[in-house]
Parts: sequence; structure tokens; C-alpha cells
Amino acid sequence: FLAAEVYRPLGMRDTGFNPPPGLRGRVAPTEVENGAPLRGVVHDPRARRLGGVAGHAGLFSTAADLARFARMLLNGGTLDGVRIFRPETVRLMTSVNTPPGLPRRGLGWDIDSAYAGPRGELFPIGSYGHTGWTGTSLWIDPFSQTFVILLANRNHPDERGSVTALRRQLGTLAAQAVRDFNFSHVPGALAPDPARAAASAAANTSPAPAARPAGAGAVLHGIDVLVKQNFAPLRGLRVGLITNHTGHDRARRSTIDLLHTAPEVKLVALFSPEHGLRGTLDEKVSDSVDARTGLPVFSLYGETRAPTPEQLAGLDALVFDVQDIGCRFYTYISTMGLAMEAAARGGKKFFVLDRVNPINGRTLEGPVHAGAPTFVAFHRLPLRHGMTVGELARLFNAERGWNCALTVIPLEGWSRAQWWDQTGQPWTNPSPNMRRLTAALLYPGVGLLESAVSVGRGTDTPFEVVGAPYVTDDVAFAAEVNRAGLPGVRAVPVRFTPRASTFKDQPCGGVQLVVTDREALRAVDLGLTLALSFQRLYPGQFAADKMLPLLTDRATLEAVKAGKPLAEIKRAWAAELAAFEKRRAAFLLYE
Repeated sequence: FLAAEVYRPLGMRDTGFNPPPGLRGRVAPTEVENGAPLRGVVHDPRARRLGGVAGHAGLFSTAADLARFARMLLNGGTLDGVRIFRPETVRLMTSVNTPPGLPRRGLGWDIDSAYAGPRGELFPIGSYGHTGWTGTSLWIDPFSQTFVILLANRNHPDERGSVTALRRQLGTLAAQAVRDFNFSHVPGALAPDPARAAASAAANTSPAPAARPAGAGAVLHGIDVLVKQNFAPLRGLRVGLITNHTGHDRARRSTIDLLHTAPEVKLVALFSPEHGLRGTLDEKVSDSVDARTGLPVFSLYGETRAPTPEQLAGLDALVFDVQDIGCRFYTYISTMGLAMEAAARGGKKFFVLDRVNPINGRTLEGPVHAGAPTFVAFHRLPLRHGMTVGELARLFNAERGWNCALTVIPLEGWSRAQWWDQTGQPWTNPSPNMRRLTAALLYPGVGLLESAVSVGRGTDTPFEVVGAPYVTDDVAFAAEVNRAGLPGVRAVPVRFTPRASTFKDQPCGGVQLVVTDREALRAVDLGLTLALSFQRLYPGQFAADKMLPLLTDRATLEAVKAGKPLAEIKRAWAAELAAFEKRRAAFLLYE
């Protein structure tokens, strides 16, 4: 029946019970019985007694066949013009069909039970799947249109293996690989079941957690601390929230959702920075409405860069929860500053839910901006400022003289020497091309060149490759960069074709940047060394002047164009950097 009604119509050529001898060579053996491995024979002894055909065990398949089955379910029961189930059948079988308080399951599918580990830490509750005794699993997320297949063999040879942790890790990694989807704010997802969580704890089981608690020594962001405080600082206030997809707690619960349901807090409006509420746009952002809450979303990267008096009229306070990366020209801190200024003018309170500086809070680099404020140089900061957003807010408020009614909800457990991957906090790409910590580390230097050459936008490794079409000898260019002897990094020759931004769709020669010691690496030194290398080898083609909007220091630019040594360039702004270090000291919150 299944072969006629499901497998053959779907093109699942290698799926069925009791595989024939011709297929058994492709079947992974399970455990060894009586000195011989079981191969092509159902492992479950009860299913074996039933002739190898049972509802709970005995089906053999391949990843390719299972992928077709998963695609059919994600498509509402049809694939390639063949309908297997009606849409309402798919909805019924993948919806919760168990009474409240019991593990949440569909018809044949797990949704939220002790066996939902393949969901990982990111896929929302409401995704569904199934696990197999021998180490297999299939997990399907209809929200992000993603499925994860694991065909492992934990039983071979003695049934002592375990893939429980691996399933969960693969689920998390798969979700992290999904681009342009905000797993911290999923309209239609199910909320965690408090009764189920309590029952699981009482039974000492290990369900896939909907909210991972902070462990011993864990770093808590401002939103985590605010939740611990039961939102006391915001009670009785009408709030506007400035946030995006990075605004979530340690368990990836969206700050939007947390404030929307917080006791005695009235969330009235949302404000989004550059890249939009979901962090997927590389263009101007329009106002919109949040589908989950119905709240208006006012763009601060569209027709206006600051909240207007009309948008602030019904508010008592603004709350800022956006993840920065520690670089002056990363615009989220400019959005914060402009919003603070607007709040001060309008007599509104301003709360910053502090977040760690992912590239540590000790290292300072680069010339200090001394000109008029711009959106990529909002204040007199060096390129790498070594401060958190909460500390920057304190500095802005004092040095700009705003007298803003500022409250910083501080971090807990963070020290200035810590990097992001030492905090236990989950990584969320802060912007479309900021895909991992290494990119954030390189950005204050490599990012300076992004209008002059390709810095890897439109590749799989933005800010980790640098090049241009006129670099015809990438080996010689890499040698020139390495000749500087910069600590903590090596340049490897590479050729690549960016699919976006500068030199889009043009084959480029250049270098891949390999970080060997992040503590020793100085990203601005690297960026200037790259610029000097381009200038020396390709003086007629390297558009050095395009660095100025982000660099903002004319003297440094002219020194690069003149080919002056890096040490001489740095000496010119060493005193400014030392003065900034003293200036910032009064506003630091952490040791």
C-alpha cells in the first residue's frame, strides 16, 4: 500500500520494508548478532517477529528519498505535481494532538517531548520530526522551510553508541546556516509549555529546552537581567523598543515578545535600525507592521534616522536592545545616539539593555574621529573603541550634554578581556554579512576598504577575503601583505568572484585572511597594510580616496597614498588614542 500510494508516486525509489538482496550491500549494518552484523534486516526484534513490516520500525530509506518526503510535507502534501496528502491532513498530523500537560506530539510526529532533541536550540516549537532507535532522525521546520536528516548508526557494533547530543548540535547548526530568517521572532510558533517543562524536570528527563538557563559563570545581557528583575524598571511605562533580530535573551526569546507580554509594561511601538527588524536588508528600510504583535515598526534607516516627535508622542520611554560589534562605523551605535538625542529633546526616558562587545573591551585601535558627526562617525571615537553600547550611551550623554534620563541595564558576569565565544551567549549574525566572530574582529580594519575594493561581500566569507579584478598576481600580492610581518594574521593567495557590492560578478585576485592569534592581531593595522599594499602594487587603480568616509582621518589617508610606513602613520594619532582611553575611563561599567 505505501509503495503504491506514497513511495512510487513521490519518486522514492530506495524506500521500503525488507530490502531485496540487490540493495542490501547499500544498507548500513546495525549491531552484531551471533557473530554476524545485521544488514538489511530490521533491528527491532518485535518488528522482526512481524515479518519486518510494522508501524514503528522496519522502514529502510536514503537521505535523497527522505528529502523528497520532507519537501512534500513542507509543500502542503504535494511535490512535483503529485499530491500525496491534502493540506488539512498535513496540518492535522503536524499539530499538537495530545492533552495539555503531556509531551506535545502530532499524529506520528514529535513536536515538544523528551525526544525532540533534533530541534536543537533554534528551530521553533511547532516544528516537528521523528527519531529512530538506531540513530536516525528527521526534523522539519515549516516556518523556515527547512529540514534536517541524520542517518547515523549508533548501534554498530555493540549498541553502546549515542547520537543524542549530536542530533541537537546538528539541529542548531542547520538553523544557524539558514539565511534571512529570524529564529528569535517566529510568528505562529508555539510558546514553551510550563507544565511540560515542570514535568520533565520532575521526571529527570532531558527534553530539548525551549529556554536554556544560564549556567554557572554565564554572561547575562541586559535583557537577561531585565527578565531576572521581572521587568521592574519598565513597569508602568509606555515603551517604544529599538531592536532587530539580535534583540533576544540567552534562550533566543525575542525582546519584542518578552516586553509585549511583560507585566505592567505597555509596548506601544517598535523602531528598527539599518538592515531592518529582521536584519536581512542592505538598503533603505520602510515603516511596516509587525505581523506577530500588530505593532507599528518605524524605520530609523529610511526617511528619518531618529524617532520623530509624532512617533514619541504616546511613549514614556525608549528601550534600546541591538547587538553592536565594537567598530565606530557600524551604524547601530549611531542609531542609539540619535534616538537618545530625540528622547532627551522630548523628555522621554531612555533605557539601554547592555550587550557585550564581541571583540573584547580592552583593545583600542585607529585614529579618533575629530570632524563633524556623520552616520558612520557619530562621535569622537577611534575605529575600535572597546566599549559596550551601555558604556557608549553614558559617554554620549555626558560629552554631548544631552541630560537624557538614561538608565543602563548592565551585563552580569562579563569582564573586558572576554570575547563573544567566551560568554556562553548564542551568536546571531548582527547584519547580513557579519556572519561570525572572525569577521567582526577583522571589520574595523578590512571594512575601511569596502568602497575601494571587494572585501568579500557576496561571498561565503565576507571581510575575510580582499581583492580586486586588477590583482592579476595574487601570490605576489599576498607576499606583499605578509612582508609587513603583522602579528596574529597571515594572508593566503586567493581568487574569488563577489556576488554583491564592489566589483560585483567580477573575478578578483587577492588574499584570504587567516587569523592565527586574535589577541595579537590589530585589525586597523591590517586594514592599513592592505591599503598600503594596494597602493604600492597598483597605484593607478587603487581608489584610496574611497576610504575616507569610514576612515574620516585625512592625514592617515594622505599618508597611505604617500606610502609612508605603518609605524609612522600610527605615531601621528597615538596621542589622540591615549587621550580617548582616559576620556572613556569615567564611563566604563566593567573591569
